[in-house]
Amino acid sequence: MADILMPKATAVWLVDNTSLTFEQIADFCGLHPLEVKGIADGEVARDIRGADPIANGQLSREEIDAAQKDAKRRMTALKSRHAEHLKPAKKAPRYTPVSRRQDRPDAIAWFVRNHPEVPDSQISRLLGTTKATIDQVRNRTHWNSANIKPVDPVSLGLSTQLELDEIVRKAAEKRARDNARKGIVEPEGPTLEPAAETTAETWSDEDDAA
Repeated sequence: MADILMPKATAVWLVDNTSLTFEQIADFCGLHPLEVKGIADGEVARDIRGADPIANGQLSREEIDAAQKDAKRRMTALKSRHAEHLKPAKKAPRYTPVSRRQDRPDAIAWFVRNHPEVPDSQISRLLGTTKATIDQVRNRTHWNSANIKPVDPVSLGLSTQLELDEIVRKAAEKRARDNARKGIVEPEGPTLEPAAETTAETWSDEDDAA
């Protein structure tokens, strides 16, 4: 049986608008027959407004009519249009074209240099990389460390500006909350440097000397 949206509200409507048995309504809504009886007696769900299962696409009038004529019949739910819209969309794993995968260390280096507050888990999710690779870039143990230069992921085509702004904003807000708890006051100002100022930047002189 399909999942019913607002089962109690649906049961209220069916009690008020049909001659279906408590068992039929309970079976359709996934409730106990005594709970449906309580709805009919006004002891349960008194403040709940009925939800029309026909209007929201979960049940057909024909199905209700057939069930009202046969007390043993159990109603079959339709696939609700509304239920489909309310389901959270699952994000597919980020796919990075092979031609772009060699750019990921540069993007990781950009995060390490410009936004160390962004957690590795967020960098990994945004760039489609692993924590091990992030550690290798940060610790300069990556096999291609000599050629890695910090470049923002938007310029590299590894993310959109909106995606980048969002994770930087969240990381900055979390850092601000943590600092507030510790009594640390930071100077005000933007935390995300414009891509034009960070694109294709090399490591700092201090890093190069390392």
